[in-house]
Amino acid sequence: MSDIHSERILILDFGSQYTQLIARRVREAKVYCEIFPFNAGLEKVKAFRPKGLILSGGPSSVYDSGAPLIDKTHLDLGIPVLGICYGMQLLTHILGGLVAKSQKREYGRAELIIHKNDGLFFGIDSKLQTPNSELRSVVWMSHGDRIEKMPEGFHAIAHTDNSPTAAMADEKRRFYGVQFHPEVAHTPQGTQILRNFVYTICGCKPTWNMASFVDYSVGEIRKAVGDKQAVCGLSGGVDSSVAAVLVNKAIGKQLISIFVNNGVLRKDEAEKVQHTFKDMGLNLKYVDASSLFLERLKGVEDPEKKRKIIGNTFIEVFEREAHAAGGAEFLVQGTLYPDVIESVSFKGPSAIIKSHHNVGGLPEKMKLKLVEPLRELFKDEVRAIGREMKMPGDIIDRQPFPGPGLAIRILGEVTGPRLRILREADAIVIEEIKKAGLYKEIWQSFAVLLPIKTVGVMGDERTYENVVAIRAVTSQDGMTADWAKVPYELLGTMSNRIINEVKGVNRVVFDISSKPPSTIEWE
Repeated sequence: MSDIHSERILILDFGSQYTQLIARRVREAKVYCEIFPFNAGLEKVKAFRPKGLILSGGPSSVYDSGAPLIDKTHLDLGIPVLGICYGMQLLTHILGGLVAKSQKREYGRAELIIHKNDGLFFGIDSKLQTPNSELRSVVWMSHGDRIEKMPEGFHAIAHTDNSPTAAMADEKRRFYGVQFHPEVAHTPQGTQILRNFVYTICGCKPTWNMASFVDYSVGEIRKAVGDKQAVCGLSGGVDSSVAAVLVNKAIGKQLISIFVNNGVLRKDEAEKVQHTFKDMGLNLKYVDASSLFLERLKGVEDPEKKRKIIGNTFIEVFEREAHAAGGAEFLVQGTLYPDVIESVSFKGPSAIIKSHHNVGGLPEKMKLKLVEPLRELFKDEVRAIGREMKMPGDIIDRQPFPGPGLAIRILGEVTGPRLRILREADAIVIEEIKKAGLYKEIWQSFAVLLPIKTVGVMGDERTYENVVAIRAVTSQDGMTADWAKVPYELLGTMSNRIINEVKGVNRVVFDISSKPPSTIEWE
């Protein structure tokens, strides 16, 4: 076992929307951790060999019929345990305490009164004006139940006006519970609390870092692939690009990266991807299948049909080119940890290599073993890996781009002329967002071509031309998003440029809807 994995924290997930944030905070402390479903089973938990166990929050009440529970044997491993929100209530329930509905629910900001500045709360400073020199800290609550009676051996270490036991501890067994969410940004000192648990209570050392991860992964890939060939579907996006460069670092020319031009790429993208990766020494095979894709999209307006046509055609082209490469036994994919834990109930022990099983829609008959060097990482960690390998900023900092490309940013039929309009408009949006220094702050920014025409006046002539919508959103992970508060002056510049420079457009609008209820993409 590599040193980067020797210090491990395990999170059992009970359905909280914040579970990934717990993992991020632990990783930020340079300690490796993974998320298992609550029903992973004791043997799997033991096999992971964690130095500490975190029980996540969740939407259930412990006394609900069918509430997610674990057996008491999970608490007999001799390692520290931290229960967060539902995890604290579960800890109480399993160990003989009492959880009951609170007369007053607690959601949002709360003031935590800390009884003693040590252990879990070491280094927590009062950020509030407090009477009687009380140590208070702002925390984020989200619960309708509370601890009425603590289990034997526990004592309260913090409270709020509504929760007499907002945090509890059994120092002898190293069991802790907090009713609030330390992992969210709304608990300003939550990161310190989690670090106290990981470092002081669990005794972990900070061994998880990007340089060590690259060295470790290169060795594992070489060991697994040996002298065989591998193929990679390279899109030019962050995930597939970093995966390709990492595997190339391990096996060099044994990797064939296949870049398929599906005809719905952004302006000059095919040329940029080819130049970038050939300059980086990748064995790149470029396949221009744009005519085939556009032919199959002819007359299609339904967004789901467009997605399926593009997905199926990509599989067909990629499979043909992979076979033409001859003798490849491995398929490289840029699967990330959020992709893995989407189906966490089926997740096995962490490994770089696993048997290929219809991942990413590629056909099982390819019978390729899967190489997923990034499957332990979050998106921000993938970017850090790219920087560690000295990859260009244009690739590493690239905003997410959908697999179906511009096809789902053209509402209605995808045609050559409509693609020309959108490519030009989209290029202006990206150029101006970058020029304003906002590109890294915004999760996604792009243009959408609407299926309507409006009346306009250009010079002395009446026009009847297309409408372009600008979409710009802020987000942490794409699961939720808010519209970006782009300065009016910048919106005006983008609108003027698009209308003046893109033939066929006479109106520009700005999308101010959030996700939910809207989605980031229009289709």
